Amino acid sequence: MIRGYTTGVFDLFHIGHLNILKRSKEMCDHLTVAVSTDELVESYKGKTPVIPFEERIAIVESIKYVDQVVAQETRDKVEAHSRLKFNVMFHGDDWRGNQLFMETEAVLDERGVRVVYFPYTTRTSSTMLTAVLQDTVSIRKRADLL
Repeated sequence: MIRGYTTGVFDLFHIGHLNILKRSKEMCDHLTVAVSTDELVESYKGKTPVIPFEERIAIVESIKYVDQVVAQETRDKVEAHSRLKFNVMFHGDDWRGNQLFMETEAVLDERGVRVVYFPYTTRTSSTMLTAVLQDTVSIRKRADLL
């Protein structure tokens, strides 16, 4: 049995999120998805997700490609492997070449875990969607002041 693993914030769930979950499931028998807690996101992104953790978990759990959802409280993929025993880890290629991921890949490779990168969805991202929403709110606030 091939056990797959992927992680994400999954804020403002969009087609890029769905694509990575679908493509991941196509390459494994059992897909575990770790959803980042609000505290973890705040610690490394310096901002709170728009959608609260409990709601993001519920959204990801409802996706037919997902077999198991766990909380991601740390970015340590090696520790996650020790706990979850996956054979393959999936991630967007926006992380390829990142120092943290290169070190992680080396350790996972020693453990026989393959890392598969999927193309990043450039036209849609949670960051872009958040910016559009913030702009819309700002425009409405200015209009209310006129």
